[in-house]
Amino acid sequence: MSETTIALVTGANKGIGYEIAAGLGARGWKVGVGARDDARREAAVEKLRADGVDAFGVPLDVTDDASVAAAAQLLEEQGGLDVLVNNAGITGGMPQEPTAVAIETMREAVEVNVFGVVRVINAMLPLLRQSASPRIVNMSSSVGSLARQSSTDDALTVGPVAAAYSPSKTYLNAVTVQYARELQDTNILINLGCPGFVATDLNGFRGVRTPEEGARIAISLATLPDDGPTGGYFEEAGAIPW
Repeated sequence: MSETTIALVTGANKGIGYEIAAGLGARGWKVGVGARDDARREAAVEKLRADGVDAFGVPLDVTDDASVAAAAQLLEEQGGLDVLVNNAGITGGMPQEPTAVAIETMREAVEVNVFGVVRVINAMLPLLRQSASPRIVNMSSSVGSLARQSSTDDALTVGPVAAAYSPSKTYLNAVTVQYARELQDTNILINLGCPGFVATDLNGFRGVRTPEEGARIAISLATLPDDGPTGGYFEEAGAIPW
């Protein structure tokens, strides 16, 4: 493993993912910019480098086994991996009333938001296990909280009715807890982070927080001390009820 801390951020060519990469890079870390689109990925890398970040591009489609395996190989060639931030995700498009949503829309949301995360984690674990202080951050959302979904009508808290997106985040939360249980006797800390309602193209820029603000929770969880929490579900204000 390299003496330099190396991070991979998926979906890092824009929005929250880009700001996570920028924030980790500002700490002197080497940052892999994971993204499917070649032109957007390389543009993001160039912009980060112009700002002094030691960035490199990682071609990555989280829904494709071969792409993820190739990304793991690239990370090994770059010196290894210390921190993985699974930021790539989709909403599946709105509206998503459960009485009308297409099953395929639900399937696509789970394929990217859950199976994609599992695929990337499992491919990167051999590298993470070689790190002195490995961290995994899965970007979730407060809309995945069943406690909040069932106890409030505050739209800023629970979002719109979304039978594909919200349950995909609940599923991600549950899977992350299982990872934390399996990895509890290792030095790998894995947690869930909610960026809040951020203005990105994912929601038509209707959010009330900036991408920089949304990135803070991921940066915090990526830089936890060795005695930090694992298996938790957090936003900037603290723990989120399950």
